[in-house]
Amino acid sequence: MSQRHGPRQARQELRALYDTGRLADAYPELPALLARLDDDGLDSAGRLLARLDPADVLAAHPGTPAVRIAVTGRSTTAGLLPALTAQLARHGLLLIGHTGGSGSYVQDLADPASKLYAHRPEATLCVLDPLTVWDRVRAPWQPYDVALEAERQRLLLAELAAAHAAHAPPGAALVLNTVPLLRRFTHQQTGLLQRCELGAVWREFNADLLRMADPATGIAVLDLEPLTSAGVRADDPRLGAYADAHCTAALLAAYAREAAHLARALRGDTKKCLVLDLDGTLWDGILAEDGPERIRAANSLRAGAFAAFRRTVEQLASQGVLLAVCSKNDLGPVARALAAHPDWPLDVDDFVGIVVDWGPKAEGITRIAAELGIAPSAVVFADDSAFECESVRARTPGTAVVALDDEPALHTEHLLADGWFDVPSVTEEDRGRAERYRERQRREHRQEGAKDYESFLRGLGIDVVVAPAQDHDSARIAQLSLRTNRFNLTGRRLSAAQVERLAADPDALVLAVRAADRFGDDGVVGALFARRDAAGLHLDNMVMSCRVLGRGIEDAVIGGLLYAAQAAALPAVHARWRPTAANAALRGFCPAHGFEPVAGPDEDGGGVLYRHMLADLRPLPAHVRLRLRLSPTEPEEVARCTPSSI
Repeated sequence: MSQRHGPRQARQELRALYDTGRLADAYPELPALLARLDDDGLDSAGRLLARLDPADVLAAHPGTPAVRIAVTGRSTTAGLLPALTAQLARHGLLLIGHTGGSGSYVQDLADPASKLYAHRPEATLCVLDPLTVWDRVRAPWQPYDVALEAERQRLLLAELAAAHAAHAPPGAALVLNTVPLLRRFTHQQTGLLQRCELGAVWREFNADLLRMADPATGIAVLDLEPLTSAGVRADDPRLGAYADAHCTAALLAAYAREAAHLARALRGDTKKCLVLDLDGTLWDGILAEDGPERIRAANSLRAGAFAAFRRTVEQLASQGVLLAVCSKNDLGPVARALAAHPDWPLDVDDFVGIVVDWGPKAEGITRIAAELGIAPSAVVFADDSAFECESVRARTPGTAVVALDDEPALHTEHLLADGWFDVPSVTEEDRGRAERYRERQRREHRQEGAKDYESFLRGLGIDVVVAPAQDHDSARIAQLSLRTNRFNLTGRRLSAAQVERLAADPDALVLAVRAADRFGDDGVVGALFARRDAAGLHLDNMVMSCRVLGRGIEDAVIGGLLYAAQAAALPAVHARWRPTAANAALRGFCPAHGFEPVAGPDEDGGGVLYRHMLADLRPLPAHVRLRLRLSPTEPEEVARCTPSSI
């Protein structure tokens, strides 16, 4: 599809695809097309895409990632599905949706036999419109009466959340939202003091809703206040009176955008690295023309807007977003410019990758991704040049492109518009990610100085501990299962709540893999999910962070598991590999460690089942000090399963 035209041309292309019956066939191309649409265009696109049968898309493209979402609410919610369809399509996701009847949310969520649960949703959007609570308040009323009804509503939602956790598929999220307070209610109070009391009551109600958010229990809450404070009108009295539709189309569209970001985050589809241009993006001016000393940092109002953007970037980095630079410049002046100003919040050490040359930026982004060991699809690229943005879109499919302009005061708004870095919860491992990548770079520098790779590995002093997961590990292990693609034996994704349930199951086994070496502590870098029965130990899945691959850790862990199973007198260890879009290299992982394929198909469809009879165990990597414990009750001496004493 052409990238040279604007929103109008994009709308015409989309309409032509629909009119000629080619929309399903072109579905993988839609993210690039939808990226060119404005809000009105996305509204039209949603209405077209909502007519598309998801089965047709999956028939044409079986690998299309689909997300099952149910929508219910206090009033009519059907208008949300088209907007949600378009927003998910923008991110390459296919909506398989269900919507309940008007005002049916209590029945939908409370009844285990409801159509909502029959849909088997990954996420349920329970839309709380602006009349939530007010439909139960009777005149004459005072703020105290509203407080009572708000508390009743909160208790009802807590009961419905418990019902959803019991009846929805494991790991499914219930999504609530804060409720806008309308002027037509506040100003029914003529006393200014009582109006303030009502405002306080309502803010406490919304605060209680926000406190219900808990990834471990599968509850998410969308805060609508940032949307309404940005000018989105919450209600249309006429639609409310005549159609029982109490949310405006603009509010539903903004809600759909946030819900799509949430869906991506729940699926682990979160970007890892922000690659930034310099001239006109991080600073005001052209370095090659102005020179390092004349690039302004924060000494003018316009330069102050750039400084505010850099502080936003710094805030993202503090939560685990990797920063890199890709600029058409000369390296020396760039290094001097980054160090030139005392009020500069970022310096060279804050960037895990810097590509400064005069080559295509698409190649620079690909190089940065390769050096970090991530895919280009895990990268967000921000630039103020329309040419560079379109070039990167065309040459690095999957890379998210943030098109900035010549107004630096809007850079932050553009960067944060699509929630590329949203995660269910930020962990300590996230906050230390940049430092771990710098440790990786130090390892690589040492490797370059070593005579051979084996001597390099021996010099690392790798220490690996594999033990039953603790409560505080659940969020990190869930994050690994959601975001790890290359080393994920089966591709199975788990929420924190599912990890906690497995860890509490006496028949299941969740092992956390921790690694450290002379350059630092990597924390939890992997996990094993297993269960025991009379046939032995069944390894249901194994995930390992890509940042530690190649050090022999994965070989030590699987080998150690076999030694521990033998020491526990288990008859065999069973495993499976199921292919995904990214784990093809793991097809030979189990056979390389002595597993034999078992005749018959994988019970879950596709893939290969393996079995190891534990008769012939291979030596573990000599450079890894491994301690492995299958359960808290087993002595560590049994779990020290390396052939040599450690």
